[in-house]
Amino acid sequence: MERNTIIAILLSAVVLVVSLVIEMTVIVPKQQAAAEQQRIEQELEEQKKAELAKNADAAVSTATENGEENSVKETIPEQQVTIKTDKVEATFTNKGGDLISYILLDHIDKDTGKGVQMVDNVTATNRAFALSFGDSNSSIVNEMFEVKRENENTVVFTRDFETKDSLGNPHKFTLLKRYEFCPSEYVFKLGIGIKTYDGNGLNINDAAYTIRTSPQIGPHYDKKNRYEVRQYIAYNEGKSSVKKTFSDKEYNKSYDWAGVGGKYFTILLKPEDISKMNTTVKASTKSESDYQNSQVFYTRNPIEAGSATTVQDVYYVYVGPRSESELNKYSKAETNSWGISNAKFNQAIQTSGFLTFIEIALKWALEMIHRLVKNWGLSIIILTIILRLILFPLSRKSAMGTLKMQQLQPKMAEIQAKYKDNKAKLSEETSKLYKEAGYNPVSGCLPMILQMLILIALYNVFNNYFEFRGSTFIKGWIDDLSVGDSVWSWEKNIPLISSFTQNHLRILPIIYLVSQLLNGKITQFGSGTTQSKGQMVFMMYGLPILFFFLFYNVPSGLLLYWTVSNIFQIGQQLVINATMKKKRLELEKSKPAVNKNVLKFKGGKKKTR
Repeated sequence: MERNTIIAILLSAVVLVVSLVIEMTVIVPKQQAAAEQQRIEQELEEQKKAELAKNADAAVSTATENGEENSVKETIPEQQVTIKTDKVEATFTNKGGDLISYILLDHIDKDTGKGVQMVDNVTATNRAFALSFGDSNSSIVNEMFEVKRENENTVVFTRDFETKDSLGNPHKFTLLKRYEFCPSEYVFKLGIGIKTYDGNGLNINDAAYTIRTSPQIGPHYDKKNRYEVRQYIAYNEGKSSVKKTFSDKEYNKSYDWAGVGGKYFTILLKPEDISKMNTTVKASTKSESDYQNSQVFYTRNPIEAGSATTVQDVYYVYVGPRSESELNKYSKAETNSWGISNAKFNQAIQTSGFLTFIEIALKWALEMIHRLVKNWGLSIIILTIILRLILFPLSRKSAMGTLKMQQLQPKMAEIQAKYKDNKAKLSEETSKLYKEAGYNPVSGCLPMILQMLILIALYNVFNNYFEFRGSTFIKGWIDDLSVGDSVWSWEKNIPLISSFTQNHLRILPIIYLVSQLLNGKITQFGSGTTQSKGQMVFMMYGLPILFFFLFYNVPSGLLLYWTVSNIFQIGQQLVINATMKKKRLELEKSKPAVNKNVLKFKGGKKKTR
């Protein structure tokens, strides 16, 4: 071993040892101290919040009679009230005047075989649209309310409470919660009434009260399923905000409406007068069970002393499918029973951002086709064929461009060798060559870019399009286009296999793999590329196999598109290959004949004897 090599190894060892010593003696202790400081600050913050919540809970009590602390007007028994419309079945408890069940009658949960339950993971201390006095850290109101059924679609809950000022003087107020439904709507109207008797207002920790959504929405959310989601969604002044993952966070930003969204269902709350609301909206995953919550808290600004003795707040609450056809109803007053206009609930739809215009066009085309064939799977196939036909001229032009580029390679090599030290001249001569040959290098990229944009838009459409949910293509095989196909399933978990297959044998991914392999082989055969053998093997076999594992559990509607696209593209590629073969033969014939009696020498050309 050379002396310099030994020195280099020793120096490296010294540097490594010194780095470890510095890390263990300086960096790690600082990190530990910072972590400990952060932990202490978090504990202090939690203690502060707990103290504020305790004070808020103590600040309000049920109204007493004759000034006696434990003398309540009457004992109200717990009871449940159910309102059933064409769309929903809502069950309330008079304990807090809250929702404990909310079933969507037109949408079936495949796990239960019943309507989708939108009020899930309810506990004794956390119910849907429960109210807490003060901010979101306070406990919910858990007292029994008086119940009044105004009509078959309206129920009212009332209860008297009182607060005490700094001198200990009681101030009575009445809390009212009113739920009103319309027979054909997914929106209900929630009214919160506060009636004070001495103009003292209601201000607890700089808030009047906080209202919350359901702890969790249905169908049951499995975090391991990457094709299901829980998201915080909000809209304000022409801009929607969709958070990809639901997490514990406070969003301090004004909003027109906000809520929680799943892949196919959502809860949105829109205050009638947003100026009354605090801009901070809290999202929480905290749960009293092993099932994580996805819950949103809205805080109402304090009711100041000296204000009106009766304050009425109105909220419009959408609890239903995350579909454009339903959400769009609240854009025009004449299309919904509430007379709501410009609510922009349709902004809750998941889109791919700048490609939204493509998604709109694709959905429109799908819906037009579906009107004719009455089957969403068949609609996907027809749309796929139409798209392939539209893109075929571009694909053919791209292939011809590749062939022309191969023709220009010898001249390109000469120019690159001649002007290798003059980039400006190289660029000029290259552009001149392209112009003379009638070749545009950008034209070859256009079909690929366009197909990629359409693919991204289609992925979002087929992965989230509500109409695919529960739609059957071929009974017994593809019973639901929103999930993977299945020809056989089993209950017993098999290590590795079950985590990958989700205990389902799927045929569509296998058909997709075969079509992708064939497509790759035919495309490679006709391309005439000069890729290395390793690149060719990876493109032809590696990528399709990788995609098979990635896409095994994707929604069958999406995989149906890819598979049909591959199969149709195979036919198109065969046509392109035949055209390119014919063109190559024509080019070979058109080449000038070479004089075999002419030899090239360094000094020039000389004829032989």
